[in-house]
Amino acid sequence: MSSALNRACSFSLLVTALALLGAPGAQADPAAGREPGAAALTSSSLGALASATLSVFPAALELSGARDLQTVLVQARFADGSTADVTTRARLSLAAPLAQLEGATLRPLRDGQTTLRVELAGQRLDVPLKVARAAHKGRLSFVNDVLPVLTRAGCNMGSCHGSSRGKDGFRLSLFGYDPRGDYTRITRELAARRVDLFAPKASLLLRKAEGAVPHTGGKLFGADSESYDLLREWIAAGAPGDAKDTPRLTGIELYPPQGVLLEGADQQRLVVRATYSDGSDRDVTRFATLLSTDARTAELRGETLVAGVRGEAWVMARYGEYSVASGFLVVPPAAELPLPEARPDDHRIDRRVEDKLRQLKIAPSPVADDLTFLRRVTLDLCGQLPTPAEARAFVASQDPAKRSQWIDRLLARKEFAELWVMKWAERLLVRRVQNQVSPKAALRYFEWLEERLANNVPIDQVVRDLLGAQGGVFDQPAVNFFQAERDNKKLAENVAQVFLGMRIQCAQCHNHPFDRWTQDDYYGWAAFFSQVGRKRGGDPRETIVFDRRGGEVKHPVTNKVVPPKFLGGERPNTRGKDRRAVAAAWITDPKNAYFAPNVANLVWEHFFGVGIVHEPDDVRVSNPPSNPELLAALAERLIALKFDLRRFVREVVTSEAYQRSALPNRSNAQDLRNASHARVRRLRAEVLLDSIAQATGAPNKFAGLPLGARAVRIPDGATSNYFLDTFGRPRREGVCTCDVQTEPNLGQALHLLNGDTVTGKIRAGQKVKRWLEGKKTPAWIVDELYLTCLTREPTAQERAAIAARLKDHKNPQGVLEDVFWALLNSREFLFNH
Repeated sequence: MSSALNRACSFSLLVTALALLGAPGAQADPAAGREPGAAALTSSSLGALASATLSVFPAALELSGARDLQTVLVQARFADGSTADVTTRARLSLAAPLAQLEGATLRPLRDGQTTLRVELAGQRLDVPLKVARAAHKGRLSFVNDVLPVLTRAGCNMGSCHGSSRGKDGFRLSLFGYDPRGDYTRITRELAARRVDLFAPKASLLLRKAEGAVPHTGGKLFGADSESYDLLREWIAAGAPGDAKDTPRLTGIELYPPQGVLLEGADQQRLVVRATYSDGSDRDVTRFATLLSTDARTAELRGETLVAGVRGEAWVMARYGEYSVASGFLVVPPAAELPLPEARPDDHRIDRRVEDKLRQLKIAPSPVADDLTFLRRVTLDLCGQLPTPAEARAFVASQDPAKRSQWIDRLLARKEFAELWVMKWAERLLVRRVQNQVSPKAALRYFEWLEERLANNVPIDQVVRDLLGAQGGVFDQPAVNFFQAERDNKKLAENVAQVFLGMRIQCAQCHNHPFDRWTQDDYYGWAAFFSQVGRKRGGDPRETIVFDRRGGEVKHPVTNKVVPPKFLGGERPNTRGKDRRAVAAAWITDPKNAYFAPNVANLVWEHFFGVGIVHEPDDVRVSNPPSNPELLAALAERLIALKFDLRRFVREVVTSEAYQRSALPNRSNAQDLRNASHARVRRLRAEVLLDSIAQATGAPNKFAGLPLGARAVRIPDGATSNYFLDTFGRPRREGVCTCDVQTEPNLGQALHLLNGDTVTGKIRAGQKVKRWLEGKKTPAWIVDELYLTCLTREPTAQERAAIAARLKDHKNPQGVLEDVFWALLNSREFLFNH
């Protein structure tokens, strides 16, 4: 092909692609020129404070025991929705001197009840305070006092003594998940050198922590610190273990629960409070672990959150086996562009999307033009390009309802179901596996899934049919889900990840460090799948999956049998029942807090390129939803629609949020999570290959499938080719959504430019040759090529470049095929925008 024209066309197409990709130009930093703290001073002026809403955290105070303390936070919320930490500006006083007040921290003096008065800018709040056992120091607890010190110092992290093999001859359980074992190793190993009951200060536990003797971890705290005093006092008391009636941790709270800070200036102090089984609580901020999900937006400096650039960050607090999070928005003092007006309740999606955008002071991009919408929605719903005839008809139509009508036509096509069969086949491990799933079984499994989705069987019913399936892999194809993964613990993990969006794998060996799941949770959930049985059928290729009604799991720490327990829920009665069916009924129950949001989030991620929770199957405390209200509304709507996938998808793609332009404005250029503009997405491997075949008229051929079969309809995940592998098609060896790769890379670019896929299909399809033989003019062919590949006509600049090239060459077919090749290699073709 003509290299000169390739360069000319590639250049003009590159300009177009860059515009579509929305590459932002240089923008002024909204925080530039602002003095540190200026925004806080402006937002928190006395006039604004007088009309602000004040909140005190915690809302009720209790001090129990001489060691207890509690720090108080005062937060102001202003008319524009922003907040400010005004604790240091407020006047705090006690109605009765039952506690010592140091700044905003209370320590007990004597028993009784009183109120803490909070006064600011003419406003006053009274917070109840109860003091009990003020003179009673109490006995230190290993679990409640000693382990938190070691955890905060990092001693039981995976990179230190929490490693599976320990470090320097000393091993602790990761983040303290096995306190009994930790107590034994600290007090009984090394001939009690770690704790010296006769000379507590000589204990290795203290000597190494204070840096008095060589320690790989270095100095952790000084001899004058609270942590040192707690450990020394515990050792001096005989390093006792915990009594049976020792209060156990029941939860933690992070204050404030949310905040809206001004970028580049505001700060917010954080407080973590723990609650215990005896009804008491403690301020454990100094021993909790705090993490920010986006340090660029909100950075943690000790126990204070400092606002950076506009965006959203979640702060996670971890203490003991519990993790919680609070969300913080960082916004500019004023919006750069007009913000959308509030919508009525019937706009379920757009209302909640735009509510969040107003909070962030982000103006959304306008709705995309007709041809951009047509290409985007056709690829997203059916994995196909609109034809030139469809594009011309759509533009010519004056019907105001033409977009919704086109969506209805696409939803009725078989290609819509085929696309979702492919997506679910990836999650359900539809593939042949040597000595486990035969090619015939894999095909039957795929056909079972295809029949369900083609007939629009509700997703919750599909899940119940799948998880409760019994019988042979040929006669009851759904049982192949249990045959593709024969390890029942791994099977339990897959069910949690696919249908609940949870990755609980960490909890098999230790409590999850970034989520709520413990080993108790893991093995309680695994017990639902411990009785899956497998045996050979009459056909030697066939396996029968059945309920054995026997088989238990044991906790690796206690070695006790763990009864079935729902994740985050109760222990059901499974006596005489198929435990899988019990789990399936709980998963798909409309009251389940995880299933509907998970399905809704998977659908959202498909159409927006990023999940409300992202990755979609990684729901955890430290990875919260970008818009909780939107996710809740979507889940509620999915339940109301009785898990009808087509009707739910229709509501998503008819929203203005979905139909927005990909071109950003100066307020939303950095936004990637809130649907303020369309996200430019590379076509996934199967859709890209099908689109090349459709555009060129050269059909695909895959092993075991007829000529012309689409790549999205390949039933076996183990069947592939070089193009699909290069562009990230998963082999369905695992259930993770991350297995689908859509990030562009150098190998893909080289294959498109130098490989035989594009060039070979242009030659095999012979479209340009047939058009010329049919007396079509080069100008008509150019328009047809652009509509075929990009669903738009060429720009004046592109027409001129191509016309000049045609004028200089006597072989129009070569020039036009060069244009075809350039279009198929352009980013505008490779990406959905």
